Amino acid sequence: MRLYPTFFKVAFSWMDAELAHTLGFAGIKAVHRSGLGSVLNKVTRPDPGSAVEVMGLRFPSAFGLAAGFDKGATGTHALTDLGFGHVEIGTVTGQPQPGNPKPRLFRLIKDRAVINRMGFNNDGAAAVAPRVAAALQSLSEQALKTGLERPIVGVNIGKTKVVDLENAVGDYVTSTRALAPYADYLVVNVSSPNTPGLRQLQELDLLRPLLTAVREESSAVTGRHVPLLVKIAPDLADADVQAVAELALDLGLDGIVATNTTIARDGLGLRSTEDEVAACGAGGLSGRTVRRRSLDVLKMLHQHAGDRLTLISVGGVTTPEDVIERLDAGADLVQGYTAFLYEGPFWAARINRGLKKAARRVRG
Repeated sequence: MRLYPTFFKVAFSWMDAELAHTLGFAGIKAVHRSGLGSVLNKVTRPDPGSAVEVMGLRFPSAFGLAAGFDKGATGTHALTDLGFGHVEIGTVTGQPQPGNPKPRLFRLIKDRAVINRMGFNNDGAAAVAPRVAAALQSLSEQALKTGLERPIVGVNIGKTKVVDLENAVGDYVTSTRALAPYADYLVVNVSSPNTPGLRQLQELDLLRPLLTAVREESSAVTGRHVPLLVKIAPDLADADVQAVAELALDLGLDGIVATNTTIARDGLGLRSTEDEVAACGAGGLSGRTVRRRSLDVLKMLHQHAGDRLTLISVGGVTTPEDVIERLDAGADLVQGYTAFLYEGPFWAARINRGLKKAARRVRG
């Protein structure tokens, strides 16, 4: 029997969505600080047989938490207590910024979807970097004690709003310089709809020098290869998706994260009324309604690039069956986020159990 849906309805459904997120995340961090997180993790963690090697890294499982939940690396270890095989923190920008005016996060509960126009609210790369370092240290110490795989920490970087497109490369390089030394992998986010002009960076003549500069800076400040991926929008035309894949291959990138939120509202089969959707205003839509397009983009990328690129699939993932479907369609890793808000703190554990059962059926 699942109690969280009732708890969500009573405790959170009526509350401002951003406040509910803040309170829920605070609760997760409080459990970790109390020392109960390690006890909880004995129940929630992935089965040791679920570990996968991707980009030269050992992930405890193929399922992780997408960027957007832990923007400032304030609760990374606490989130892995819940069973996520990796946590992608961010999006982090070169300069601290408050994000867009509130309210800026809205739920479409009938669709188990979210519309956000957060605007990369974060404390900036210089402040976030030592938190990532501390999280890695804490996770490494735990892995040493337990003998289990350490959860992986990815870092997602984006453009500061006040920085114009002409200076965007330098802004991303600033973030790279601060964060690459502590990132297991880096993701260049050029696909959020909530920073004016950002999606223009998906144009190949702007994307090529950006990715090249980030890769070069990452190598320079770390003296090692930090896997580098680019995160794309579901709203790209099919030809543009393939063009980004070709660019990634040409530059020798490690992979692509597909996909971000969508600005589309039509043709998604939304159960919410037009007035309910319109009341939320502008922003990126995530949740079950973007499942089909996210899956289509994944299949397209896999067909085009095969095993030459690591593919991280995100968008509309809710059940273990969704995760398995993405893996079967060519994903190396799968991420979720929006369903976490509706499914509750034991969501990752349920995914892990489902993956374990599926693996047993295959072996049997």
